Amino acid sequence: MQNKITKVLQHMAHTHEQMAKILDAERHVAVRMSQIVHDLPDADPDFGDTSGLIESSGQVNKSIIAYLNALADLEEAMAEGVGRVIKELNGAEEE
Repeated sequence: MQNKITKVLQHMAHTHEQMAKILDAERHVAVRMSQIVHDLPDADPDFGDTSGLIESSGQVNKSIIAYLNALADLEEAMAEGVGRVIKELNGAEEE
């Protein structure tokens, strides 16, 4: 039984590692987009029209929100997996 739990934990760790790599890549994109927005001039920018500016800032916001949602999903998945393992360990200790 302990061997099965160890294998499940190893698979969970690998899955979480892969999810963390994806999130890190998304973080880099969000950070870079934020840097680009930060570098835009504050006074008298010449963007032609405001619709392009609004669309670009909306895309940055969506990227940041997607990154934060992905972090929340990762945290939830990790908590769920660890909860299952703890329940299994508690059940194994009682036997």
